Amino acid sequence: MFSLAKLIKPALGLLAGVTLMTAATSLAAADDTRVVFVTHGQSGDPYWSVVKNGMDDAAKTLGVKAEYLAPETFDMAKMAQMIDAIAASKPDGMVVSIPDAAALSAPVKNAIAAGIPVIVIDSGGSKLTHDLGGLLFMGQDEFQAGVMAGERIKALGLTKAVCANHEVGNSSLDDRCAGFAKGLGVDVPVMNGVIDPTEMKNRVIAYMTAHGDTQFVLAVGASGAEPTLAALDEMGLAGKVKTGTFDLSPTILQAVVAGKMEWGIDAQQYAMGYIPVAMFDLWKKYKIMPIADYPTGPGFVTKDTAASVIELAKLGKR
Repeated sequence: MFSLAKLIKPALGLLAGVTLMTAATSLAAADDTRVVFVTHGQSGDPYWSVVKNGMDDAAKTLGVKAEYLAPETFDMAKMAQMIDAIAASKPDGMVVSIPDAAALSAPVKNAIAAGIPVIVIDSGGSKLTHDLGGLLFMGQDEFQAGVMAGERIKALGLTKAVCANHEVGNSSLDDRCAGFAKGLGVDVPVMNGVIDPTEMKNRVIAYMTAHGDTQFVLAVGASGAEPTLAALDEMGLAGKVKTGTFDLSPTILQAVVAGKMEWGIDAQQYAMGYIPVAMFDLWKKYKIMPIADYPTGPGFVTKDTAASVIELAKLGKR
């Protein structure tokens, strides 16, 4: 004889099991560590793409929910709005860059006051980070890295140099130029460049045409270095006018190996993406957090070491 009760009872049991599993899954998802990066660098940028790769790899390895946000251009007002919005969403941790202290200090300080732990990476520096109440700064001292670069060029006997800055107004890049001048021991003009590679190349060509006695060009990042290499190639000056750069890319490393560039200064930005995710995961789970800043650079990658790094750069790790 057909029994509706016999049919319904197992179905109810199955439904209860599914409900419990769904509830458990929802609880686990709610308990996942959530970390949000808000930087001034777009994820497609040669430098910042490596930061994002580090973040993504750490999130996948540790089971952390990680998000990467940046304005479409170097827009500090938009970045401040992003920081405010993310702080309101109450992540377990926020990772920010501070390329403009005047524009970004208030939203970062407000986020910290609201109970959001903040790690500062790449730009802003140790003093500002701690003045605002941040947990730690991860990156390099850009001014001192510039000084070291200038000292290297001074040791070559060169004095006529230019700093090709593709993002004037970014305090980290400005510090790189200023430190370079101090290390070289002479005034170094700053060439006002742009992010657009074609326009940057044209500006380098125009500058070099007008200043034919220039012996060395310092680029302050891959976005300026690659167009600079292209410009010098086009002018027949590759290897004759010496160059160096902050940051790495496969093109930069190949130029170093070929003798077209003296060195690339490595900030190891993959670590800036990976390690904060791990730190905030440890903080949420076990209340463990490092108590000191985390220097990631500078390291000079020269012809002797560049070849061993090229494949890692192609993978987006260096």
